[in-house]
Amino acid sequence: MDQDGGNWLIGVSFVMLTCNSALAIYRSKEDAWSVAFVLSAYFALLLLFWCLRLYERAAPNAAQRWKLKVAVWSLSTFLTAMFSYKVANLMTWPVDLVVWAMAATVICGGFYAYFIHHNHQ
Repeated sequence: MDQDGGNWLIGVSFVMLTCNSALAIYRSKEDAWSVAFVLSAYFALLLLFWCLRLYERAAPNAAQRWKLKVAVWSLSTFLTAMFSYKVANLMTWPVDLVVWAMAATVICGGFYAYFIHHNHQ
């Protein structure tokens, strides 16, 4: 994203994420597990965006890029598992299986795309 036009969009997105997370925490202040879920998702998203930004700025063959790739995949996996868990709890068991199968497909597909497929090119 360009430095001039994209900064305001990043700022607005951050403010919206923060306000939405604060509102979710306020609404579920009586439920400690829900507050922990929102806080962990919020900080995982912040870390994910920060790692992506560092990855974009790193030199193409830098060792730091590999570590950032691992961090991005790990955070993405963490968020996918968290949201799948929340959604699956609301569903009946057949749909629950579909939700977890889709999550596993996304996680495995991300691993393949990040670490295996790129190495074969």
